[in-house]
Amino acid sequence: MNEGRELIEALNQIEKEKGIDKEVLLEAIENSLLAACKNEYGKSDNIKVVINRDTGKVLVYSEKTVVEEVSDKITEISLADAKLKDPHYELGDIVHVEVTPRNFGRIAAQKAKQVVVQKIREEERKSLYNQYYGKARDIVTGVVQRYVGSSVSVNLGKVDALLVESEQVKGEHFRPTERIKLYVVDVKDTTKGPKITVSRTHPELVKRLFEAEVSEVRDGTVEIKSISREAGSRTKIAVWSNNPEVDPVGACVGMNGMRVNAIVDELRGEKIDIINWSDDPAVFIENALSPAKVVSVTVSEEEKSAAVVVPDYQLSLAIGKEGQNARLAARLTGYKIDIKSESQAYRLQEEEQDQNYGEISDEEDMQQSWEE
Repeated sequence: MNEGRELIEALNQIEKEKGIDKEVLLEAIENSLLAACKNEYGKSDNIKVVINRDTGKVLVYSEKTVVEEVSDKITEISLADAKLKDPHYELGDIVHVEVTPRNFGRIAAQKAKQVVVQKIREEERKSLYNQYYGKARDIVTGVVQRYVGSSVSVNLGKVDALLVESEQVKGEHFRPTERIKLYVVDVKDTTKGPKITVSRTHPELVKRLFEAEVSEVRDGTVEIKSISREAGSRTKIAVWSNNPEVDPVGACVGMNGMRVNAIVDELRGEKIDIINWSDDPAVFIENALSPAKVVSVTVSEEEKSAAVVVPDYQLSLAIGKEGQNARLAARLTGYKIDIKSESQAYRLQEEEQDQNYGEISDEEDMQQSWEE
């Protein structure tokens, strides 16, 4: 079997096993051979390299224009010489004159091997990038391999990703071979393959976990309108149902808390508050401060702020440990929230009344003085 036939059969096999188009490989080989030919035998622009698609035979041609009188032997051929090759040639036609060097077969075989190996690597890298690019902004399951300094090397199947310290939940530790869920933040194409940025702290990780666990969220019946998260500690999500017969909170919690508990387990015990979303800011803010009870909410939509009054015994619950509940509620709703107890609000109200009374008295004194 000749080298050309072996090349074609090898390319057929690669196309079948790797899914790389044979024509793409042949064109890449031709371009490489053309560069090698110009480098070895001169840089004339009228040189062409063609590989026969059936036999694999490599031929080098010089393209020459048919003229009456030849002034440049490299780019022109006389009409008489052209008609010796084919009597149908006329002035101005392009004639392909074979100029394949005698030892060019050896060079062709070497170049073909180099090109094929390089092209396979490029196509495999491109295929991997396309595969994981489609997973961007979604969750994947990875297998922990080892710690690399403060980062964690995680195998995602065909590629590895580094879970860097800034994307790790404080206090989480992983064992080799442990399977964990990760949110794919970004996928970039590099010469060494796709570089995948993954996270355990991103709020969207919680959203994707609910989509995977809750069928009503997955099919769009229940929408997750907003999320605020302090990774490893607590998350608040606001949900809304497009079907009045479906309770959005109940759907996310599941029977006996089964659905939400599965997500809490995946997040290593992170608390999750699920509240009803509302297009009424006052109602939304009241819900967001759950589990605290609220007496009143006064909203300023222009300033995106709200004054909230809660019972005295609910103040610490509404604010939360180190202000966490109020902070998460503010992020969830997009409003700056000022929380006061009933007694605080009452004192402020009295002070304002006293101040207003003082101003009125001053006005009355001035009026009396003026009359006098």
